[in-house]
Amino acid sequence: MIGARIPRREDARLVRGAGQYVADVRVEGCLDAAFVRGTVAHGELRGVDLSRSREVPGVVGAWAHADLPYLPPTPPMLDPGSIEGRPWPALATDRVRYYGEPVAIVVAADRYLAEDGRDAAGVRIDALPVLLDPTEAAASDVHLFAGLSNVAVEREFGAAAPDEVWRAAAIVVEARYRQQLLIHTSIEPRAILARPEPDGGLTVWASHQAPHRLRRDLAGAFALEPARVRVIVPDVGGAFGGKSETWPEYLAVVAAARRLGRPVRWLEDRAEALAGPPHGRGQNQRVRLAAAADGRILAYELHVDADVGGYPHTGSFMPMATSMMATGAYAIEHVHVRTRAVVTNTAPTAPYRGAGRPEAAAAIERTVEVLARRLGLDPAEVRRRNFITAFPYATPTGFTYDSGDYATALGVALAELKVEDWRAEQARRRAAGGRPIGIGLCTYVERSGSGEEYGAVEACPDGTFVAVSGCCSTGQGHETSFPQVVADVLGVEPERVRLVEKDTALVPQGIGSYASRSMQTGGAALHRAAARLVDTARQRAAEALAVPVAQVEYRAGALVAGPRSVTLAALAPLRAEETLDPPEAFPFGAYAAVVEVDPELGGVAVLELVAVDDYGVVVNPLIVAGQGYGSIAQGLGQVLYEDARYDADGRPGAVSLLDYLLPTVSELPPLRLAETCTPNPNTALGAKGAGEAGCIGVPPAIVNAVADALGLDDPAALQMPLTPYTCWSAAR
Repeated sequence: MIGARIPRREDARLVRGAGQYVADVRVEGCLDAAFVRGTVAHGELRGVDLSRSREVPGVVGAWAHADLPYLPPTPPMLDPGSIEGRPWPALATDRVRYYGEPVAIVVAADRYLAEDGRDAAGVRIDALPVLLDPTEAAASDVHLFAGLSNVAVEREFGAAAPDEVWRAAAIVVEARYRQQLLIHTSIEPRAILARPEPDGGLTVWASHQAPHRLRRDLAGAFALEPARVRVIVPDVGGAFGGKSETWPEYLAVVAAARRLGRPVRWLEDRAEALAGPPHGRGQNQRVRLAAAADGRILAYELHVDADVGGYPHTGSFMPMATSMMATGAYAIEHVHVRTRAVVTNTAPTAPYRGAGRPEAAAAIERTVEVLARRLGLDPAEVRRRNFITAFPYATPTGFTYDSGDYATALGVALAELKVEDWRAEQARRRAAGGRPIGIGLCTYVERSGSGEEYGAVEACPDGTFVAVSGCCSTGQGHETSFPQVVADVLGVEPERVRLVEKDTALVPQGIGSYASRSMQTGGAALHRAAARLVDTARQRAAEALAVPVAQVEYRAGALVAGPRSVTLAALAPLRAEETLDPPEAFPFGAYAAVVEVDPELGGVAVLELVAVDDYGVVVNPLIVAGQGYGSIAQGLGQVLYEDARYDADGRPGAVSLLDYLLPTVSELPPLRLAETCTPNPNTALGAKGAGEAGCIGVPPAIVNAVADALGLDDPAALQMPLTPYTCWSAAR
């Protein structure tokens, strides 16, 4: 079953509209919530008047923070140190720090009435100066939190190269890059439904990536035993990292439900999703690279100021992820990285598909391309001369790459692209005239998986099997791929294996799905649990057949000892559990793009894009290809279209999808997907993470291709997104 292109079993219900999302959950007596939000990006909150809101017919409750003094603050995601002295109230108290921050919650019989109540609220805010750029905010005398620097976290990795290394270098490349803010824009925005239980407990339905984390946070916030909080994740319409967190709105909804003793639901609308958290990316990067005349890299410096928005709770650790992947696929002796997570008056940031790795890849890959151009060398050859070739490899920033073959991936990409043919066409156009074309490359390494994961496999008396996983599918196809893993070990049909996940009452523990960890950790845990089930069954069968265990063989659901046998069903119920904590894995790949640029209008047309990825052992190539297409589309979004803009007063520019450009299937260029396979040496399954590669590989490849088309070696000339105006200006 490993490697079989089995169609996703969940699609049959989803494409018929038979899926169940939070909005589809029907709970008796459920009320709807809407949030009164601040309409300035930074200001002192002087008062919230809800008297008129409470008079709106159908409104059953309206509260500001002063009305709910026990309302707990928002918990941090991963970096508790960053929030010291910087609490994020579920409803604003003394100050608002980004446009749209919740200041009150209104609950009514339906969403329409709740919004009527919201619109009747009166809010007084005295505006304060607005900080939108992280580098400027770090140096500003305006502080978002009184008495505290706007730099929430500062970290350093590696060590600065001696001055003589820079002096002796044949070339030093310096560059500044901007990773613009992006909006997650999942099909289904955030959603939560909270029902208080008669015993004082709580049942929550949420569109989420980590139900056990949400249970832990809610239990801690409301002083409940975790066992009294049940979190259920129904179908999820995408997440991309923005649904791993416990958001302030979730706390307010739970508090309102407990106050009323009735279920309360909040379904984020698109305007809220565009204007508010989470955002992704958002970095100012300063790079310095020293190299020898043959292109060999001697030293690399990366300084990052990361925009974490009004509160550091969900994004402060992202620049660390960039730091630790700073050197990409290259062996560089001297590496120094300094990162700062800086609070600004933009919406708080969070992991966004790729989560720090696209930012790192963009910085190193664009700089290597400039290096090759200034030296007059082939960009592919410069990469080959610097690739890591011996594994495991300890990076100067603290990771240990498990395995890799970067030169082979690059070779496959160039062959698939037929690069020599495109170079000939490029030369022809330069000689004869016409719109210029360019070729751009990106080789990347990313990190996937972290933390332990739970898996269990149970044999049932009817001959079927149940796989239980602590992961949490948000569209990745777990219902298909996880049974494939179990079926492969047991030698049975995948249809006989049913997956259980996403319910804390049915799954005893779990971490969830993010950072491309599901198959690498959750799949590997199920793989080992299934093998353990076979071992346990052999022992049971040996007892039943009165033979030594060594004489019992397992064959596709049956235990055989000579002429005698017994089925797993006959031994049922039989269960094996596993909690697996493998090291991080490091998938890699190479991307190659060909673009055509219109110098008169600045338009960029991607003529061809080749993606070569190495995910280790691929369980279901059909699902992995789908992940590839999706991540490539989002990579195209960053490089060509998307930008979460703010005006000078901190008001977001996008209030609908008419204001925020997203690529659709019509914008996808001719694509060619290919793979190499370097198995993960740290698990028996051999899988590495998949699903985020396109966000990492596409942007640098296309920027490099546009620079090649226009003959640019000034990295400042092209900043994402490559709008027609940006490219028109660069062409001049």
